[in-house]
Amino acid sequence: MDLARLFIKRIAYSQTQEDAFVIILHELQSDLKLPIVIGAFEAQSIALELEKKLIPSRPLTHDLFKTFANAFDIQLKQVIIYKLEEGIFYSYMVCIQSGVERQVEARTSDAIAIALRFNAPIYAEHSILEKAGIYIPLISDNEEEETTSISPSLEHIEEEHVPEANRYSKYSLTELKRMLDDCIDNEDYEIAALVHDEISKRKTVF
Repeated sequence: MDLARLFIKRIAYSQTQEDAFVIILHELQSDLKLPIVIGAFEAQSIALELEKKLIPSRPLTHDLFKTFANAFDIQLKQVIIYKLEEGIFYSYMVCIQSGVERQVEARTSDAIAIALRFNAPIYAEHSILEKAGIYIPLISDNEEEETTSISPSLEHIEEEHVPEANRYSKYSLTELKRMLDDCIDNEDYEIAALVHDEISKRKTVF
């Protein structure tokens, strides 16, 4: 299996789905960004775990999972995003108990939230990065590189104001490429992924 390790870059409000968020995963070697839409609860759970100073009054579901796993000596080895189908990312967690390794299917957002609590690495198959990843030019030497930085709470998650659109078929290939460049410049990765998909469809046709 050809895997690439991913790091959490940040979370942003979704521009295409109401009451949803986008988590941006970063593959350092290629500098590809992988945007994945997640729910508000999962976004909050991930943000709270990254900001250790913020402790909820009662354990969240992902915290309970870790407590349960620890009680039965279950360790999380890694999370693997192995399939992308009709815009949905599929993942499984590789767990170890008494030396026996098992694969447990999980929603990608849940798998990421749990991986953070176990300090376990997150991987994706290279084919998924090639299909859905957005390329951003490497940062300059005088810029600080981010690998796991994120806003600590949903109140401080950055909202990005870009025109919302559901279809891009009416635009020419030149307009789409210009739109993609603009999205990348503004780090609007979710919109960029949609535009990138439309451009890929055109290339397939021609």
